Amino acid sequence: MNTVVTQTEDAGAAASAGPTDALGTSAAQARSAVLEELIRKDPGRFRVLTGDRPTGRLHLGHFFGTLHNRVRLQELGVELFVVIADYQVLTDRDVADNLLQHVEELVLDYLAIGVDPARSTIFTHGAVPALNQLMLPFLSLVSVSELNRNPTVKDEISHSRQSAVSGLMFTYPVHQAADILFCKANLVPVGQDQLPHLELTRTVARRFNDRYGAGSAVFPQPDALLSSAPLLLGTDGTKMSKSRNNAITLAATADETARLVKGAKTDSERHISYDPATRPEVSSLLLLAALCQGRSPEQVAADIGSAGAAALKKVVTESVNEYLAPIRARRAEYGRDRAHLRAVLSEGNERARAVADATLAEVRAAMNTCY
Repeated sequence: MNTVVTQTEDAGAAASAGPTDALGTSAAQARSAVLEELIRKDPGRFRVLTGDRPTGRLHLGHFFGTLHNRVRLQELGVELFVVIADYQVLTDRDVADNLLQHVEELVLDYLAIGVDPARSTIFTHGAVPALNQLMLPFLSLVSVSELNRNPTVKDEISHSRQSAVSGLMFTYPVHQAADILFCKANLVPVGQDQLPHLELTRTVARRFNDRYGAGSAVFPQPDALLSSAPLLLGTDGTKMSKSRNNAITLAATADETARLVKGAKTDSERHISYDPATRPEVSSLLLLAALCQGRSPEQVAADIGSAGAAALKKVVTESVNEYLAPIRARRAEYGRDRAHLRAVLSEGNERARAVADATLAEVRAAMNTCY
């Protein structure tokens, strides 16, 4: 992409398919099914914003949860913006440790899984001042009580590493709105827990248009593309997380993968069956093997039968290592040229700055603040 990205033709993404003002889970699921059909018919009408915080290497939970879907959308022809949210590292910690290393590792992971910087824009918060400047007018459009009611923020605050809630944590949904709206994204892949964030983004867009749009829509009201991502547990049976040392990263070696899987929590029943409700740890391992094999977890369980947990872990290890082998090979190849990683990021930052500068100029014109 050598030119400045412009607004998509349909600022409302797919308004003809119906509103999503009340982003309940069932409504979002139905809406997502409609959106998937629209994407197949006309992918060029959509622009996606997605991203990650640079707090460590990405793992299989990230891959099957969001990463492979980004590549799928890219390959369909959807325009993809991927933000490395360096400023948002500070939402739940006092300092951003090893930030440069973590940023480069994310770029490396993106390239290894197939994100193409010629077709998708990879950028960082810190390199796009105009994006962050949008927070000021956006903050004026929401109330303190609205921020207080956001259930996702409440949960993040309760799990925060900080002794006190920072202003950045409290206003995190507005910063996320700036991430989405700076490039006029009209489609955002999210999990159910992120629906309240996206609803606030839609509120910000609607209120800005009403207050300053003079009859025209400056910003689209982005749609949620609800993820159907499977739930993979960490090797300790809890939520898979970078910080809990319970995840298989994309950068893990075959031996490291074998060690992690060998130590994974199972149960005492020898016969292997897929039953997420009563056997969550065994079922998560079966699901992981199934995702790597392109089969159902029930089929994998049937193959193992009464061979026990050792056989299950052997199947999982072999499946994961075979699946990740080409990704690891590409990662190793890209990792030998760190200058290329920085060049990819530099080009993406430049592209994102051009888009953000144009959007901020439009915002200033709408607000009559061009002096």
